[in-house]
Amino acid sequence: MAALLRKVWESVSRSSKTTSESSDRSVVVQSSTGAFSHIPSDVFMHILHFLEPREVAKLSLVCKYWKFLVSDNQLWLYLLQKEQNQPGSWDSLVFAEIHLQMGYPLQTFYDQMPQLPFMHIFGQRAKAPGAIIIDGGSGYCKYGWSKYDTNTGMSATFLEFGNIETPIYSRLRHFFATIYSRMHVKPSAQPIVLSVPICHYDDNVSAKASRRQLKETIHSVLFDMNVPAVCAINQATLALYAAKQTSGIVVNIGFHCTSVVPILHGKVMRKVGVEVVGMGGLKLTGFLRERMQQQNMNFESLYTVRSLKENLCYVAADYEAELSKDTRASFQVASEGWFTLSKERFQTGEILFKPRMAGATMMGLHQAVAHCMDHCQSAAITANESWFKTVVLAGGSACLPGLAERLEKELHGLLSPSVANGIRVLPPPYGEKSAWFGAKIISNLSTFPGSWCMRKKQFRPNVRRSLMVTIFN
Repeated sequence: MAALLRKVWESVSRSSKTTSESSDRSVVVQSSTGAFSHIPSDVFMHILHFLEPREVAKLSLVCKYWKFLVSDNQLWLYLLQKEQNQPGSWDSLVFAEIHLQMGYPLQTFYDQMPQLPFMHIFGQRAKAPGAIIIDGGSGYCKYGWSKYDTNTGMSATFLEFGNIETPIYSRLRHFFATIYSRMHVKPSAQPIVLSVPICHYDDNVSAKASRRQLKETIHSVLFDMNVPAVCAINQATLALYAAKQTSGIVVNIGFHCTSVVPILHGKVMRKVGVEVVGMGGLKLTGFLRERMQQQNMNFESLYTVRSLKENLCYVAADYEAELSKDTRASFQVASEGWFTLSKERFQTGEILFKPRMAGATMMGLHQAVAHCMDHCQSAAITANESWFKTVVLAGGSACLPGLAERLEKELHGLLSPSVANGIRVLPPPYGEKSAWFGAKIISNLSTFPGSWCMRKKQFRPNVRRSLMVTIFN
């Protein structure tokens, strides 16, 4: 096999040399490949699987027949798949190139999309500039490069930079300057994909103005820092893309609260209504801390409690039945030793469904999602009545084992059979980093930055300096 590959490559080299000598502008395609013209196509395709993509592309210069074989979509699908070194990344690539390639707004009729050959897609992805990704987060921010498998660092969110009296322009400028400084990169080097925290949930005039003002301020700050292109998308939409969906309901369990966000073809359906529950990850951690204190457990910080929540807690499929079981388990926290939890393990997650256990008067998570689904069905905004029946969980606390199964079970019990039929609840596809990976999917598209990004010459805010005001007071 090695000898055969060498002969093939020698043939290509001779062909390329002859071509370059004959003309500087055009490629002269040989009409014959000599001894190789009789290689069966299936054997030839098998050989191509062992070559690197650049070598495969060069083979297309040999003759028209080889150009035809080398351009085969299945071959380049294989080569693309071979380059994906992370679980699920291949499926994400195919999803992205089919559904997100044309940019925002998303195409809704896929038969109208131009079907680019995967050889072209491979080449475009190789030439894509990549991007700096900043996932704003609600508890802390994650940042890094789109070409890497995961984020490279974390910091406080921009809401925690400065104080409440600090103008939002100044706060954002300090935030982005800090991130770029930590990454040792110039703002002008690459486009940026920014995950914007979900805020100003309502569909009224005031909320719309606040969202618009925040987004314009973000663009204003970044363009003042000479960032070449900006793509700012809310966290819920990015988490949905990470789950390889373009429509559905995203349940984002944030740091302070939980938002239930209906999304159709990548657009948040605020007219349908975004449900907000005042129960977030901090409340779960606080509840576990109180239970541990009641058991006279000594610990130094909330970090210890959060570590126990993330490693020992889960959501019971049947709360009452779980109470009669022996659920003791232990975990060692660095520098603090071993901790053993019992009923606290599943009682912590239970407050999502029974907030009264934590002394809170509000809807349970399942009730908020069911309420949102009822609104989606009543709105009748599309002929496809199943668009809202895929629920995607997002956020760190959404990673609790058993949460997706329990929520799905509760929804079937709350909703009418016609609405409940076909509901599926998906756990966070990439854990607490789902929004990060949604941004990574977009920034590695073969057409990025394309229509996903805004460039400085396109940015025309109404009154630029009027944005330098505090909008979170």
